[in-house]
Amino acid sequence: MTPPGRHLTAGRRRRARQVRALGVLVAVVGLVVTVAVGLAGGLGGGAGRRPASTGRGPGTPVRKQAKASATGTSVGPYGVTAAWVINENKKQGTGAWHLTRPATGGQIAGYSNTVSINEGGAVNLYVSTTSATYSVIAYRMGWYGGAEGRQIWVSGTVPGRAQPTCPVLAPTNTVECHWTDPLHVQTTVAGWPQGDYLFKLTAASGYQSYIPLTIRNDASHSAYLIQNDVTTWQAYNLYGGYDLYQGPATPGSSTLHNRSRIVSFDRPYASNYGASDFIGLELKLVALAESRGLDVSYTTDVNVNERPSLLLNHRTFISLGHDEYWSRTQRNAAVAARAHGVNLFFMGANAIYRPIRFESSPLGPDRLEVDYKNALEDPLYGKNNSLVTPWAWRDPPLNDPESKILGEEWQCNPVRANMVVTDPTAWIWGGLHLAAGTQLPNVVGPEYDHYSPNQPSPPNVQIVAASPVTCNGVPHQADFTYYTWHGSGAGVIDTGTIDWVGFLAPVCDRTCPEVNRVVTDATLNILRAFGEAPAGRKYPSVSNYASIPHVP
Repeated sequence: MTPPGRHLTAGRRRRARQVRALGVLVAVVGLVVTVAVGLAGGLGGGAGRRPASTGRGPGTPVRKQAKASATGTSVGPYGVTAAWVINENKKQGTGAWHLTRPATGGQIAGYSNTVSINEGGAVNLYVSTTSATYSVIAYRMGWYGGAEGRQIWVSGTVPGRAQPTCPVLAPTNTVECHWTDPLHVQTTVAGWPQGDYLFKLTAASGYQSYIPLTIRNDASHSAYLIQNDVTTWQAYNLYGGYDLYQGPATPGSSTLHNRSRIVSFDRPYASNYGASDFIGLELKLVALAESRGLDVSYTTDVNVNERPSLLLNHRTFISLGHDEYWSRTQRNAAVAARAHGVNLFFMGANAIYRPIRFESSPLGPDRLEVDYKNALEDPLYGKNNSLVTPWAWRDPPLNDPESKILGEEWQCNPVRANMVVTDPTAWIWGGLHLAAGTQLPNVVGPEYDHYSPNQPSPPNVQIVAASPVTCNGVPHQADFTYYTWHGSGAGVIDTGTIDWVGFLAPVCDRTCPEVNRVVTDATLNILRAFGEAPAGRKYPSVSNYASIPHVP
């Protein structure tokens, strides 16, 4: 049966994404929590309620970091820590990375010639502005005492120019900019440590926008590898009027018909003033991990496609809020990592849903993201069916549903519902003193995943939260799942909701809403267990589908 909402229009998908990316829902969470906590069966209701703050819980601020050598790692209270992360986040932070006058009318925008560089590499920034000059400041994003950014580099004054309109290339409706005179930025290993960066562009007129960049360390064997999900950012990028869901409406045809079949990284991101989903769906996890000094390194899904074996150098692979678009090579990399005991932590929903492949643009390899969403339309159909791009991985001719890796499948959007804890004894909720039926207000949405025993999934999927939802008028259920892989013991978690990352709070004092404390503490429980070893060695999953309530 076709899942409810599977063919939801692109416009409704986009509206749901825009709401969450801008943080509108997060702004009202405190009010919702106040009401929900007082309800029967609400968060921590009855004897199961956790003390507001003990000063010792996993979600409390770190007052004493684990001792580490100048170059080494240690096991701390929240997982494996690294001296360089601890020392980096002791440096002076700043909130100046926020935009004070966002460019809303094309006053300044830009893109880079690569989604990431290795430490010490160089990047070219292609900028278009209506002003005579502009400047750039690079910020490394992390914790930094709550400021979440540290100024790394300043360009000085740069001559500006209005770049040409980006052409729409037939027959794939690909918007590909051919801008010139890039600003060349050479980084250094010492001055630009690996991490997530935002280049803040400021025109002489005062208008501002962003260019994101990931700086990798391909020699890293860190405990945790965090992936920025740039292929999904690009899939929803409407810069120039086209993305993988829609194009301009024309008489006699739908916007879906006019969509791009190939999108290019050679253009700015239209959403969130160039930052795309980074600030809304990824930054809070980065800040949480670095606030605890965790042994992290960074990559993008493009780089996993290019060097899939690097996943084997880490204990845990972390996928963030919305990680929908995956290539065949990425899938194979995740499967191989799981077989070798690498834990997989999917912090969102709708992951591994769309199949893609990469092609080259004038700026280099893997700059074009291919997704026809129709196998018969794809030029590779009948020639190399393993690489064709139907609507979803679960569709012919691939027939390879995401549940084989996630343990469950994407179902529907948009929704907004409470997450309901159904297995409070699960180690994920350890130390939180929750009761069965505890509700985490508004955590589920705007998209969700669902487990069914009829899906091709591992046999030992454990459901730790099963939440009633209504999507497009149809009652259903969103699930948070965990399973361990036979042989290797790797643990695989899928939170089943895109907004899990949005509810993280690196510091939760007595005024912090309980929902944020629980989400944060549970995440730290997972990071601690996943950083030590294959999680199944200590926490083997136990199938519990038959013992939990289900929405028909």
